[in-house]
Amino acid sequence: MAAMNSASSFLSGLDLLASTVLLLDERLHVRYLNPAGENLLAVSMRSVGGKPLAEVATCSATLQEALDNALNNNWGYTGQNIALKRGDGEVLHINCTVTPLRPDIVTGMRLLLELQPIEHQLAATREERLIEQQKANRELIRNLAHEIKNPLGGIRGAAQLLEHELTNPSLKEYTQVIIKEADRLQDLMQRLLTPHRAMLPTTVNIHEILERVRSLLTAEFPGSLDMRRDYDTSLPEMVGDREQLIQAVLNIARNAAQAMHGEGEIVLRTRVLRQVTLAKKRFKLALEIKVIDNGPGIPDSVRERMFYPLVSGREGGSGLGLTIAQNFVQHHHGSIDCHSQPGRTVFTIRLPVEQA
Repeated sequence: MAAMNSASSFLSGLDLLASTVLLLDERLHVRYLNPAGENLLAVSMRSVGGKPLAEVATCSATLQEALDNALNNNWGYTGQNIALKRGDGEVLHINCTVTPLRPDIVTGMRLLLELQPIEHQLAATREERLIEQQKANRELIRNLAHEIKNPLGGIRGAAQLLEHELTNPSLKEYTQVIIKEADRLQDLMQRLLTPHRAMLPTTVNIHEILERVRSLLTAEFPGSLDMRRDYDTSLPEMVGDREQLIQAVLNIARNAAQAMHGEGEIVLRTRVLRQVTLAKKRFKLALEIKVIDNGPGIPDSVRERMFYPLVSGREGGSGLGLTIAQNFVQHHHGSIDCHSQPGRTVFTIRLPVEQA
């Protein structure tokens, strides 16, 4: 009984780890897989429990040899950049550790296999660097916007006064140009400052938010844009600012629609994630929203800078849509990233459901 209680406590501790952990028996059958491993390998413990590891993922020759040595000789192993092929065909590059366990008659577990995706480490570093960079950019843009707004008001007022004094109608066209351009810049400055308003949190259903986005874009591009749903209906509600979340997803989806000139397919996909690290905090549960389009992709020239203010890959674009989306997602302690190639662009938003 004591041994069973000890094993239960051990497994409970593994449930909380951010890295993937598998426990294997002497036949290399899966006896345990933690929640982080379910996310990484795209399987559930219920579906793979008792199955050979080879049916869950295809190991490289190096990793297979390490597993055999750990069983036969009690040799531990640590490897970097090891290829592991998931059951759905996706190849992961991981750092891994194989640890032999003392034979346990009660639990039957012989090996502990820990996997850490290299991509996740790089993404975490990139996210941390991006957050710090965006904070500095937001402060700079906010200060510039405040400095520009006041002179613009003076320029517009002077142009109006000048227009009243002019007797030649053709000259009034020039004052109208000044007034209209001043109004356009005032609107741009206001949009730069808008993301700084206080949040209005309430309980929201993410699918209601996505349906709102879907209806807006369907009305904006009637008949030519195919908006598909791929929802996980088991997703729980979360606490967030409804208007900010709508605006964040709408900006991303509208960018996609405009890049395709309103003709193409956009998929709104939702999934649940467990044991996720967002903004340096660990959350038991998170929501994942993917906006997937089959457009031309994001140009290489702007891909690394697309979340910066005033950077746009579209002629006539303001370059504020993705910046505002990122600001709103960060207000919710979430993350946003993008992978793009011609024919498939995927924006991924991850939002925590509960406090860290």
